[in-house]
Amino acid sequence: MINYKKEIFVDASIKKTVRASDKDAQYDEKAKKLLGHKIILAYILVNTIEEFREMNPKEVVNYIEGEPYISVVPVDSGMTNVKKKEGEKRAKSGKELEEDTKTTEQVIGLNTENSEINEGMIRFDIIFYVRMKDGLSQIIINIEAQKEEPSEYKILNRTIFYACRMISSQKERDFVNSEYNNMKRVYSIWICMNMKEHSLSHIHLEEEQIIGSHKWKGDLDLLNIIIIGIAKSLPEKEEKYELHRLLSALLSSDLEVEDKLDIMEKEYDIPLENDIRKDVKEMCNLSQGIREEAFEEGQEYGYREGQEKGEKQKLVRVVTKMHEAKFPLEQIAAIAEISVENVKEIID
Repeated sequence: MINYKKEIFVDASIKKTVRASDKDAQYDEKAKKLLGHKIILAYILVNTIEEFREMNPKEVVNYIEGEPYISVVPVDSGMTNVKKKEGEKRAKSGKELEEDTKTTEQVIGLNTENSEINEGMIRFDIIFYVRMKDGLSQIIINIEAQKEEPSEYKILNRTIFYACRMISSQKERDFVNSEYNNMKRVYSIWICMNMKEHSLSHIHLEEEQIIGSHKWKGDLDLLNIIIIGIAKSLPEKEEKYELHRLLSALLSSDLEVEDKLDIMEKEYDIPLENDIRKDVKEMCNLSQGIREEAFEEGQEYGYREGQEKGEKQKLVRVVTKMHEAKFPLEQIAAIAEISVENVKEIID
């Protein structure tokens, strides 16, 4: 194999990679922030959780407790919860701490410490509590956004891990000792973009009787996984695609700001408050920046490839002419700054 001399653009390449990574990270955070608006979360709940079906999303907003935590709460075992002093706000509901009958010194809540303290940990994209219509029970919701179905691992395996962490982390926070009847239902909802088709799947537990017919006591509906597949194209305005069209419009890298806002306001009656307008605009700007970076990188790659191809052709011509002029192989190799074996490869 011939090693041709190449012009290396190390500094420029590194800088572009860092800028692109930074833009991607910013885009991801803006997408999470946009999804984290309560009215958007309400639309997701209405279309994925049976108790809220047929409800007006504006009414469902009132059932979302406190402010959703975005990229704050760690997924890692032992880090999802944190001890809090009495009198601090209880993270699990966002409301003032009520007197804890178990202890007067500390309570357990979701870990919302500054992310820099435990930098590098995997965190839930969005996690929050929802009060059910009975006014008593709660469920825990986790929303995760993916640009595409990952290739390095099976996405369903990861969703199961997240849902199980949402279950296991409730101990000492939502129930203590052996009070397993107080466990809350969890929903880990995954939005996966750039799929071949629009889809919606509900993965949950089912009991299978193998021998006998004994009915075991318990709640099979505790663990729920919802996976929403969003295709690249914006779906038609149909009832079955209500959620897909909204999410597709919000997260699209092709639609302009005004097109997104127009769909949100006219089709979904979403109040376009300043914060939503700002988040949509910033995400679109980042998306445009990422496209421009990709275009420039493609142009530069083509330029480098052209240069390298030109250098190769030039070397072949020079070696061939020297060989035709009866130069010794060793002399050709020395002049061309390649090995004798490389010279033989060219002239053979």
